[in-house]
Amino acid sequence: MSILKKLSQLLEGRSAAPDQKETGKIGDEKLAAAALMVEVASHDGQFSRVEREHILHLLENKLGLSSADALELFVEALAAQNEANHMLGFTRKIKDHFDEAGREKILALLWEVVFVDGVEDPYESNLMRRVTGLLYISDKRSGQIRKKIQNNI
Repeated sequence: MSILKKLSQLLEGRSAAPDQKETGKIGDEKLAAAALMVEVASHDGQFSRVEREHILHLLENKLGLSSADALELFVEALAAQNEANHMLGFTRKIKDHFDEAGREKILALLWEVVFVDGVEDPYESNLMRRVTGLLYISDKRSGQIRKKIQNNI
């Protein structure tokens, strides 16, 4: 399914869920990570252009996707996050696929999304505490990752 067709379906309010074979092309764990990034970015009620562009940047540079694949995954993540009624499925895929170091890297990406707009919203902070627990990362380690990302941005 092309990106334009998916965008068209999203705008029309229809499901833009990827075909079964397409999801495997990029990987369910990457879709889950991207959907969590979208969730974190939109959790404060504002999904800014800066946040969208940064998520695309992270998909390309941290998850190693091409520009086209990053855009396709971003569209799929928007649809998946919009259709999901909770984030447990996303965190479970990440927890099951990545070891502790990998989960910490995903958490660092999520903290980057929180800080990219220059504001750490209380709703985003609360969501990050919940995600940290669901990824089986200690609060102490999450705090260390948070400080490192905050200092780098």
